[in-house]
Amino acid sequence: MADLPVYKGEPGWEFTPLPKGFSLDDYPAASGPASSDETPEPMFAPENAVTLTQVDHAWSPHGDALVGQGVLVMPLSQAVEEHGELVERHLGKVVLNDENAFTARNAASWEGGAFVYVPRGVKVSAPILLTSVLASQDSALNWRVLVVLEEGAEAEVWEQYLSSADGLFTTVIELVVGDNANLRFLSGQDLSEKSLIYGTQRATVGRDAALDWVVLGFGAGNGKVFQNTILAGPGSHGKVTGAYATHNRQHLDFDTTQEHAAPNCVSDLAFRGIIADRSSAVWRGMIKVDEGAQQTDAFQESRNLLLSKKAHADAIPGLEILANDVRCTHAAAIAQIDPEQLFYLRSHGLADEQASRLVVEGFLAELVERFEEGPVRDALALALEKRLATILD
Repeated sequence: MADLPVYKGEPGWEFTPLPKGFSLDDYPAASGPASSDETPEPMFAPENAVTLTQVDHAWSPHGDALVGQGVLVMPLSQAVEEHGELVERHLGKVVLNDENAFTARNAASWEGGAFVYVPRGVKVSAPILLTSVLASQDSALNWRVLVVLEEGAEAEVWEQYLSSADGLFTTVIELVVGDNANLRFLSGQDLSEKSLIYGTQRATVGRDAALDWVVLGFGAGNGKVFQNTILAGPGSHGKVTGAYATHNRQHLDFDTTQEHAAPNCVSDLAFRGIIADRSSAVWRGMIKVDEGAQQTDAFQESRNLLLSKKAHADAIPGLEILANDVRCTHAAAIAQIDPEQLFYLRSHGLADEQASRLVVEGFLAELVERFEEGPVRDALALALEKRLATILD
C-alpha cells in the first residue's frame, strides 16, 4: 500500500497536514447494521427518488428499482457479481487504485458502494439518491461509487455522506459520461466534525456530452478531496459548483482540476466558502489544457468570506496551457464582511446579527442562481440555509 502523504513533502499536500499520529490501522472497517434505521438527518431528499442507502460496510441486495430500459441502481458489490463484465470495463479505470494511500485503502477495503448504469439513449426522469452513513465509532467507511451513462443517456444522481459516529471516511467516485450524454451529479458531505474525510473523485466526459457537478462540504474536522473533471471528447462541457462552510477548528481542502483533453470544450467552475471561528479552508484549482485542445473556453473562481479575524482561507488558481488558441480566465478572492455594507444595513434599522446574515446570504446567492428554478436550486438553497444556521446562530 502507498505511503501516507507527507505535509509539504509532496504535491497537493502543502496546506493540509494529517492529524498528529494518524494511522490507517487505527480505523478498522466496520460491518455495521444492514439497514437505514440509524440514518441521521439527510442533506438531500428529492421527491420520487430511487434510493440506495448503506450504513457502514453492510449492504443488502437492491431490487429492480428502475424497471425496464436496462437501468441499474444497485450496490457496487452486487453489480460486480451480477454484471461483472460491464463493471470491469470501467471500475478502477477513471481513478487508479494506487494513486495515493487513501485510494489504495479504498480499493482494498470497500464493500457495498453504489453502481448506476444508464444504457444508450435512455433518459431517467426520477432522481437517484445514494446515501452513505458512518455509524460505528472510530471505524472506517470506504465508499465507492461508479456511475456510467452510455451514449445519449441522461440522469440526475444525488449522493450524501452522513454520520452518527466519528471515524474515517474515504471516497472514490468514478463518473463516466458517454458521448452526447448528460449527467447532473450532486455530492454533499455532512459528517460529524470529529471525523476525517479523504477522497478522489473524477469524471470523464465524452464528445458533445455535459456534466453538471455540485459539491457541498460542511462536516468533518479534517479532510482533503481531489475533484477532477476530464473533458475527453470534442465539444464536451463541464460545470462545477462548490460550497464549503466551516467553523470551530475545522479544516477542509478542495483540490480541483478542469482538464481539457480535446478541442472545442467548455468548463466553468465556481466555489464559495464561508469560514468562521478558528476554522480554515483551502481551494486550489487547475485549468489544464492539453496539447491539441484548441478552442478551449475555461473559467474558474473561488471567493471566500471570513467571519472572524482568526478564520483563514487559501485560494490558489492555476493554469497549465499547452495549446495556443484558448480562452482561460480565473479569479480568487478572500475578504471579511465589508464594513460599509454592514453600516448601510444598520442604518436601515437592522441589528448587527441580521445585517451580517444578510451579507452572507447575498454572498452565497450567486452560487444558487447558477441553477434554473426547480428541485436542485431549492435543495442547494435549503442545504446552505441549514448550514448557515449552525454557523451563525
